[in-house]
Amino acid sequence: MRKFYARRRLSVLAAATGLAAMTGLFSAPNAAAALPTPVSAATARTYLASLTVATENRTGYNRDLFPHWITVSGTCNTRETVLKRDGSNVVTDSACASTSGSWYSPYDGATWTAASDVDIDHVVPLAEAWDSGASSWTTSRRQSFANDLTRPQLIAVTDNVNQSKGDKDPAEWMPSRTAYRCTYVRAWVQVKHYYGLSVDSAEKSALTNYLSAC
Repeated sequence: MRKFYARRRLSVLAAATGLAAMTGLFSAPNAAAALPTPVSAATARTYLASLTVATENRTGYNRDLFPHWITVSGTCNTRETVLKRDGSNVVTDSACASTSGSWYSPYDGATWTAASDVDIDHVVPLAEAWDSGASSWTTSRRQSFANDLTRPQLIAVTDNVNQSKGDKDPAEWMPSRTAYRCTYVRAWVQVKHYYGLSVDSAEKSALTNYLSAC
């Protein structure tokens, strides 16, 4: 009889554990937010192999050389468009400013209910782009890069995490959520490949290592 009750308790415990796991699965936030889906790891590895390896040069960089947060539609600029795209239940006013909603930051796993706590990150930072080829672009191309909603280049994240990242490449900074790192490096390589940007040797080594684990 004791064995019967012991088995019954184990069955109940197993069922409860399974239910808890399922609850966590269904309530977990979307880890990819609304970033356009990057290329596969296999494609990213192919793209990375084709990128030119070169020393970076920041001479002449100025953020204003990349006109950003341009008008996308009506009164909505690029930042406001990404906030609406990446948020949940976002409400905006007549000026397209977000007045309520929630935003999940896949870099660190935090959720915010005030748009002021969220930054729009350029996955490949503007300064990094300048360093690796954008210094020779036209202003129009730099504007397209800074406001690209088609490639996986813009994403809403926790503001201080974005500020901590700054202009660092994957050899110097990665999202603290390890579950997002594969998505991040796939996005990084796709953007660099699309825009014909180079990588430095440390950056390529880091990207190679991260992609090998994807």
